[in-house]
Amino acid sequence: MASHSHAHKEHSGTGLIEAARDSLIASGEQWTGMREAVFAELAKHERPVSAYDIADNLSRARGKRVAPNSIYRILDLFVANNLALRVESANAFLANTHPGCQHDCIFMVCDECGEATHIDDDQTSRRIRDLAAGCGFSARRPVIELRGLCKACKG
Repeated sequence: MASHSHAHKEHSGTGLIEAARDSLIASGEQWTGMREAVFAELAKHERPVSAYDIADNLSRARGKRVAPNSIYRILDLFVANNLALRVESANAFLANTHPGCQHDCIFMVCDECGEATHIDDDQTSRRIRDLAAGCGFSARRPVIELRGLCKACKG
């Protein structure tokens, strides 16, 4: 479903965690135990997950409370370093399965089941960035989301 102009490798499982670690370290950031735990929890989910859900799951697993504010800071770092994707309309996050490969994602978010599918379309992204530049606007991170029903829910 991706429409990009170059090949990129989709990672999963421990390979995804290792790729995220390598990408974060390459960007000059540290890969801490808490960052690994947050990324591993995020990577378990196929649908967007909130910082509160991650905090609750990690709190249960660790036997002590993990503050959602700490999770938000880590997730913001992950988004800034292209390790996670933020679904703005749901205030939720997905692990980027191809860390280190930069795209402006187009999300299709199902209002019924919450599934968020992303499409990488470099042509559309380039056009939106060009439109912004034509208005004198410097786009940092375009967010494109389509709300509706996924194939399964529209039946």
